Amino acid sequence: MQAWRASLLWFDPDADHPCHRFESDGLLATARDADGVQRVVAIGDWATLRRQFPDVPVADRRGQLIAPGFIDLHIHYPQTDVIGSPAEGLLPWLERYTFPHEARFADAAYAGEVARFFWDELQRQGVTTALVFATSHPVSVDALLGEAEARGLRCIAGKVLQDRHSPDGVRDHTEQSLQDTEALLTRWHGRARLGYAITPRFAPSCSDAQMQGAGALAKRYPDVWLQSHVAENVDEVRWVRTLYPHDRSYLAVYGRFGLLRERAVYAHGIYLDADDWALLADTRAAVAVSPTSNLFLGSGFFDYAAARAAGVRLGLASDVGGGMSFSPFATMRAAYTVARAGVRGDGAAKTAVSLSPFDLWWQHTAGAAQALGLAGVVGSLAVGSEADFVVLDPAATPLLARRTAQAESLAQWLFALVMLADDRAVREVHIAGAAPTHSAARPQHARNMSASSYR
Repeated sequence: MQAWRASLLWFDPDADHPCHRFESDGLLATARDADGVQRVVAIGDWATLRRQFPDVPVADRRGQLIAPGFIDLHIHYPQTDVIGSPAEGLLPWLERYTFPHEARFADAAYAGEVARFFWDELQRQGVTTALVFATSHPVSVDALLGEAEARGLRCIAGKVLQDRHSPDGVRDHTEQSLQDTEALLTRWHGRARLGYAITPRFAPSCSDAQMQGAGALAKRYPDVWLQSHVAENVDEVRWVRTLYPHDRSYLAVYGRFGLLRERAVYAHGIYLDADDWALLADTRAAVAVSPTSNLFLGSGFFDYAAARAAGVRLGLASDVGGGMSFSPFATMRAAYTVARAGVRGDGAAKTAVSLSPFDLWWQHTAGAAQALGLAGVVGSLAVGSEADFVVLDPAATPLLARRTAQAESLAQWLFALVMLADDRAVREVHIAGAAPTHSAARPQHARNMSASSYR
């Protein structure tokens, strides 16, 4: 067993809304199960729990905050090296930067080198679970999941399907792409802490035959995941309308091919109507909200009010490389900004929402876990969950230390972390299937009021 003493923040994994739990002076205890995965065995008040575990050594992290490891619900590892590349919008950006770069992932050695850097960066930022796009090359999946397995990480990923409207080097062949998908699924799904996601890139890139094949695989393997994009950009939506004039909407295209169900996650979802929201809710498919990429590419603003009124599952995602940062704090800040916008990207009105810090944090942890169908497994720290967690320093920078010291409530204190923290606040990252990673020693700053001040 292992134990830590710190302030603790976690969420009720069974609640479909941000139901947070907090201990100002808490104890987190974990133990390794028969499969070698570290799990939470106790969490709560220090004074109460310490008496139950008198012989377990305790790592003292008072003045710091332990919280669930972050979950990135949509990210492209092959786009690591195109992050920050300027373009006029989504489709030109794909053509100029993304597709040419992704062609390099036919080289297993190159894919492996990028995969190592990708996971280094995500772990440094406190991300412990990710739903990831590879490329159309099977070796890109092997490189990514092999590296995740070596680190004990929880990762869900898949080979991209794109047999049309794609350049040489990334365009695959319909029948072979489906055979490769099934072979990869058989090799990786359920191995260690890994899962497989059937991954049509987006409707314009996939022929009807490829979409039908993806739907058949999804039916044959109901416990695997599905991931794709939907209604991200005005030009993209217009293009889909010309390709599928008889379908009611972009989302309905996926529904016709059997690609909407539990464990299906669709990125963006900016340009959806009431019928689309209802379809997502009925099928229990989820949306990966990707605010930094939507801002960077000028795609538009996600409609939180409409999604929540319909009861749609959702979570936060960096969407690197369209997204501008691997940092969950950057993503939460952007989500707060876009939620407050009173229009979408096409000028249509939407209801502005002010997201609380608890809500933002939930979307990147327990809410994202629910969207993946992994509630109670990751994203929570409830008893029985896998012990993926981060140790955060509220005095990581002089400005953060000064601002958190003046907070008058837990909500204010957490909001300051959301708005001002970055990777420097991530002091330790603990992975349930592997040893923890540690950042540099904590710098000394002026007096800071820690979360233990709030009871």
